[in-house]
Amino acid sequence: MKKLFLLLFVAVLTNLATAQITDYSIFDKKFNFYVANDLGRNGYYDQKPIAELMGNMADNGADPEFVLATGDIHHFNGVQSVNDPLWMTNYELIYSHPELMLDWFPLLGNHEYRGNTQAVIDYSQVSRRWEMPARYYTKTFEHKGATIRLLWVDTSPLIDKYREETDKYPDACKQDYQKQLAWVDSVLTAAKEDWVIVAGHHPIYADTPKDESERADMQARLDPILRKHHVDMYICGHIHNFQHVRVKGSDIDYIVNSAGSLARKVNAIEGTVFCSPEPGFSIVSIDKKSLELRMIDKKGNVLHTVTRTK
Repeated sequence: MKKLFLLLFVAVLTNLATAQITDYSIFDKKFNFYVANDLGRNGYYDQKPIAELMGNMADNGADPEFVLATGDIHHFNGVQSVNDPLWMTNYELIYSHPELMLDWFPLLGNHEYRGNTQAVIDYSQVSRRWEMPARYYTKTFEHKGATIRLLWVDTSPLIDKYREETDKYPDACKQDYQKQLAWVDSVLTAAKEDWVIVAGHHPIYADTPKDESERADMQARLDPILRKHHVDMYICGHIHNFQHVRVKGSDIDYIVNSAGSLARKVNAIEGTVFCSPEPGFSIVSIDKKSLELRMIDKKGNVLHTVTRTK
């Protein structure tokens, strides 16, 4: 009965939250960026229409500074080289709107780990807008007095499942995940920015049919560092739906961004604030006093807004 009530409550929230953006002034004087992931379907399963929507909304006034691409740009087996045709059919020819000719800051998903992971990094030398300096990295931004730090985390090596499946994910076991975690801790220790956002491909908390061990490893290895440093938000993909989760003992907003192509069903779990099975992308807007993440479906509706204030 409790689970049924929770599902009905989330459904009500979903209906109340849905609204199309007609006034783009909500993005004025803000530092805005897009979040997109789980994209590579060669334009199919809503990928091309969502890509066009991203461009049209940018043209109308969403005004993104960049795209935070949280993995699985290439289904199903990654890419073999920087010259792989999938770069064209999954990315360049799909996200071709003039307003999307800006920096894309990606990270590796599990599907990239099925192919040549180094080629994903090296593509930075081929494409003007593909900016991936390393497997994990950090950048800071400043806008009208607001300072923002983003960390891109390489999550597949943090999960034993991928490290052990050497035939399917041959590069995962070669990565020193303890070195990466030490780096995350050191960067967050030194971080003094107003807003701190960490991005990875795999969720820490989420409803998912995938192995429980994935979340268990993320909760044991990455989450304690994020909680220790009181980061504002953790953004990921992987599950192909929208989820906003808050958990007891943590002030972090855990965000699952939906697929930019093929989406999947989702159920509420303990801690679920909102969830939706719709495909789409998110828009993050930041100023000195507030951080807002809007979940956008394939029709341009705002399904849910996550708001943090200082």
